[in-house]
Amino acid sequence: MTTTDDTPEDSRDEVYTGEDWYARDLSGRTFRDCSFIDCDWTEVVDDGAVFAGCTFANVMFNASRHTGAAFTNCTFRNCTFFDVQFTDCKLMGSQFTRCSFAAFEVDGGDWSFVGLAGAELKQSTFDGVRLREADLGEAVFTKAAVTGCDLSGAQLRGAQFTDADLRGSDLSSLEPLTVDLRGALIGVEQAAVIAVGLGMRVG
Repeated sequence: MTTTDDTPEDSRDEVYTGEDWYARDLSGRTFRDCSFIDCDWTEVVDDGAVFAGCTFANVMFNASRHTGAAFTNCTFRNCTFFDVQFTDCKLMGSQFTRCSFAAFEVDGGDWSFVGLAGAELKQSTFDGVRLREADLGEAVFTKAAVTGCDLSGAQLRGAQFTDADLRGSDLSSLEPLTVDLRGALIGVEQAAVIAVGLGMRVG
């Protein structure tokens, strides 16, 4: 399908294949149950757009900026996220499979029930993000900043937080013996939570 800058603001059940949307402004648009396959979204700007139930396969999101946008119940497969920023976005229920992340930043927003199992998120930044009941099992957060995040109910088994900054995040769902916390930076209250998780008594 060939698209131009005249793409309707409200699209449904559309399939976009091999599209070059370099630096396109998608602000305010709505896409429902659409598929994006082998598309280039490099430097796309997105302020307040809505993507509901969409599928992204082999999409390059490099250097794109998303603010106040919603990607709910979406599927991302084999997508590339290099130097991407999500600010106050909602990604509830979205699933990421075999995606690559580098210089990845998330500031605020609701990422509850997101599937990031096994994701390589080294040196990424998640600040003030709601990640309730997210699947982060086996995810790699080495040298990442996961600060002030709500991780209550999150699946963390096998996750690696080596040398990560976890200050201010809710670690109540963390089972210390099932994750790698070597060199992680935490606060005093978090240390007490982890101690209890190890069966210790805090006096």
